[in-house]
Amino acid sequence: QVQLVESGGDLVQPGGSLRLSCTASGFTFSFAAMSWYRQAIGKERELVARINGGGDATTTYADSVRGRFTISRDDAKNTVYLQMNSLKPEDTAVYYCNAQFFYGRIRDYWGQGTQVTVSS
Repeated sequence: QVQLVESGGDLVQPGGSLRLSCTASGFTFSFAAMSWYRQAIGKERELVARINGGGDATTTYADSVRGRFTISRDDAKNTVYLQMNSLKPEDTAVYYCNAQFFYGRIRDYWGQGTQVTVSS
């Protein structure tokens, strides 16, 4: 059974930092591409950052977070991280962890989400 458990969401002031974590189980983590998405109230879910699996570790970022956010992974801990610096009010959203891998077909799994609120 695939499980993705996010943590680290909080209320933070503008300019502050947070680190989100997503710990996975139920699949071969090192083979999966891992991503962070976010969804603000009244908006569609959007890709924030992605890191490839299989030893590739190529990263991709949304233009709105490039240079402020960093995605990384620790395959020994089955965990993906999102370091968020210089946070802005527009970063306020529920952040979701996503795992994507091939097992007969492309499979997508989602965590339950963690709330990030940037406000003074």
